[in-house]
Amino acid sequence: MIRALGLLTGAALWAGGALAECRLALVLALDVSASVDGADYRLQRDGLAAALDQDVIRTAILRGAPGHVALYIFEWSGRYQQDVMLDWTVLDSDAAIDRAVAAVAGHKRIYKEFPTAIGYALGYAAGRLADGPRCDRKVIDISGDGANNEGFLPESAYEYFPFAGVTVNGLVVQGREPEVLDFYLRHVPRGPGSFVEYADGFEDFENAMSRKLFREINGMVVGDMGDARGSAWPPG
Repeated sequence: MIRALGLLTGAALWAGGALAECRLALVLALDVSASVDGADYRLQRDGLAAALDQDVIRTAILRGAPGHVALYIFEWSGRYQQDVMLDWTVLDSDAAIDRAVAAVAGHKRIYKEFPTAIGYALGYAAGRLADGPRCDRKVIDISGDGANNEGFLPESAYEYFPFAGVTVNGLVVQGREPEVLDFYLRHVPRGPGSFVEYADGFEDFENAMSRKLFREINGMVVGDMGDARGSAWPPG
C-alpha cells in the first residue's frame, strides 16, 4: 500500500495559499541517491546555482511574462529521504534570486547511501505544491541519473497524490545507467507540453538545467513529451 507522505506547514505562510500575480510555482527535485558521488553532487549543486544566476534566466524570471515565479527546491533519494534546499521563495527581485542562489550553493548534503525512489519524490513534490502559493502554472522538475529502484513508479504517484493541473518534466543525467533516458521518457512526463531534458554527464548539468529552466519559466511548448535539447537555446 502506498503510504501518504507527510505535508509541511507551508500553507500558513501564504495566508490561505494564495499569492497575488503568481504565474509559476516551480518545484525542483534533485537526485542525491547512492549513485551520485561527492564530485557529481558538487557539479549538480553548483550547476543549479550557476544556472539560476545566469543573466538570461534572471531576465526570464523578472522580465518575462507578467506575474512572479515561486520556487521550491529539495533533494531526494529513498522513500523517506527528502531534504529541503530552498523553501518556497518568491523570485520578485534580483536580491531574491541572489538569496536563492546562495541557499543552493551553500547547501550541505545529508543523504548519501539510499536508493532511488522516484515515485516517492514525486509524491513529496506534489505535497509541496499543494502547500504552496496558488499560481497560474504548477510545474515539477525532477532530475536523476538512474531508474526507479525502490517503491512505486511515477504512474502510481500521479494516481494517488494531488497532481491535478500539475506538469511534470524530467532531467536525465546520462552516464552510469544507459536505460535511464528510456525510463524517464516512458514514466516521468505528465501534462500538456511536458518533456525530458538530458545532460551528458554531471559536467553538463548546468547547461541542461539552464535550458530546462528557460523553457519552463517561459512556458514554452516545443512538442509533447519531447526531447528539449536545443529548443530555442541559447536564446538569441
